[in-house]
Amino acid sequence: MPQLKPAQTLQQIPETAVVIASGGKGLRMGSAKNKNYLSLLGKPVLAYTLSVFEVCPLVNTLTLVVPKNDIEFCKNEIVSVYGFKKIINITAGGSERQDSVFNGINAAINNAKIRPGIIAVHDGARPLVSLKIIEDVIRSAAASGAAIAAVPVKDTVKEANNGFVSKTLARNTLWSVQTPQAFWTETLLEAYKKAHEDNFFGTDESSLAERLGVDVKIIEGSYENIKITTPVDMLFAEAVLKAR
Repeated sequence: MPQLKPAQTLQQIPETAVVIASGGKGLRMGSAKNKNYLSLLGKPVLAYTLSVFEVCPLVNTLTLVVPKNDIEFCKNEIVSVYGFKKIINITAGGSERQDSVFNGINAAINNAKIRPGIIAVHDGARPLVSLKIIEDVIRSAAASGAAIAAVPVKDTVKEANNGFVSKTLARNTLWSVQTPQAFWTETLLEAYKKAHEDNFFGTDESSLAERLGVDVKIIEGSYENIKITTPVDMLFAEAVLKAR
């Protein structure tokens, strides 16, 4: 793997491209609409997400990945309406999240004036992410090659088999993983190449990098940084935003 010196100042952080994965459907929301476009206090969920990355000084470009039929909607109703300047591309997603993110990675590289040294991936449906979490993850990835946001698991977690408990996992070793997740560009590309060769589908980017033996640094995220999935999540997000 390539080696970079620890990066702390803005000048030392490599060009950073962020891929925002926004292909989620609203099935568990009980809505036919993509959950990223649902109104949260009068503003689309996705617009909140993009706003934080837009103002982050460590982020150079944004690539938005959406269903093919939503591209024009996102251009006209989100990017134009809210004036996002860092978005260099809106690209169509694939059949699986992993395919969608890979499309976004390629678009982020191919449409950039400067090849990014770091690529970060974030769920469009995580609108409560903080600027500090984004910056901490990017800085850590610049220094070590791979970093993810996560929070310690609060509940006891058990493995089950046929509806019966088979094992209780050690809670003090478990983390609930979030986004953003950031990597050296070449590391992430190699991870995706290996996954494609092995026909492996992971639930996040870190799982692909782990298969290469990459040490992934955990940066403590926030219990507020939820992924909007259910109506209860919308109520929680509204409460958090009102309290800020």
